[in-house]
Amino acid sequence: MGLLDGERALVTGGGSGIGRAVCERFAAEGAAVAVLDRDVETATAVAAAIGGIAQPADVRDHRAVTAATDAAAAALGGLSILVTNAGASGLSLLHETDPAWFERMVQINLLGTFHAMHAALPHLLAGGRGAIVTNGSGSATRPTYGELAYSSAKAGVVALTRGAAQEYGPAIRVNCVSPGIIRTPMSEPMFQLDGALDPAWEATPLGRPGTAEEVADVILFLASEQSRYITGQDIVVDGGLGLGQAGITTTLRGFVDLLRRDPAAPPGQA
Repeated sequence: MGLLDGERALVTGGGSGIGRAVCERFAAEGAAVAVLDRDVETATAVAAAIGGIAQPADVRDHRAVTAATDAAAAALGGLSILVTNAGASGLSLLHETDPAWFERMVQINLLGTFHAMHAALPHLLAGGRGAIVTNGSGSATRPTYGELAYSSAKAGVVALTRGAAQEYGPAIRVNCVSPGIIRTPMSEPMFQLDGALDPAWEATPLGRPGTAEEVADVILFLASEQSRYITGQDIVVDGGLGLGQAGITTTLRGFVDLLRRDPAAPPGQA
C-alpha cells in the first residue's frame, strides 16, 4: 500500500523542479495527480510519465486557475490534496526594483497561492477532508539580501497558510514547507558560477544543497496521514542553513578555533 492510495492531488508548478518531484512521489505512493503548470509541454510530459492529467494555467490568472482546478476535480472525481508549488524569484535592491517586477513576484508567489487555495478549497470541503501544502521559503522569516520582493511575498504565503489552518480545521490541514537552497532548474544559474555558493555550504551544517526529491519527501509527509495531527506549521528544509546568525557565526567560529589552539586566549576569559 502507498501512503496516498485513493488520494486525488493537484500540484501547481508541477512541470519541473520541486513540483515535478512532488508529482512523481505522489503518483508512486498511489495518488491520482493533476499537474498544473503554465508550460503546457512540461505539464503534459510529467502527466504522461506518471499517468496523471495535465492542466495548463498561469497561477496569476484566477479564472484560469479556477477553471483548471474544476476540470482536474471533475477528471479525478474530486480533490483531497493541494500543493501550491508554483513560484519565481529574482535579485534586486529595493530602491532599484521595478514596481512592476515587485508586483509580479507577489502575483506569482502570494496571489498564485491564494488563487489555487481559493479554487481548490470548495472541492476539498465537498469531500469532507483534505490537506494543503504550500511552498514558502526560509527567506520568508529571515529576508535574504536582494530578494525583498520574493521574501515579502513568501512571508505572505506563510501567513496565508497559518490563517487557513485556523479557518478550515479540523477537516482540512494546511501546512507550509520552506526550502533553503535547493538545486532545481530555477536555481541552477547560481550553481554554474564557480565557488559562488561555497559560503552557503560553509554555513550549512549538512554542508550541501538540497534536492527536489528531499523537499518532495517532506511535502509527502505533510500531505499524508502520517502528519494527521500537524497543521498550521512552517517546516524549514534547508540543511540547517537558517540556524546561523549573519556575521557573528563566522566570528564565533574563529574564536572557537583560536581557543582550541590556545585555551588561554582572551576570547576564552570570563
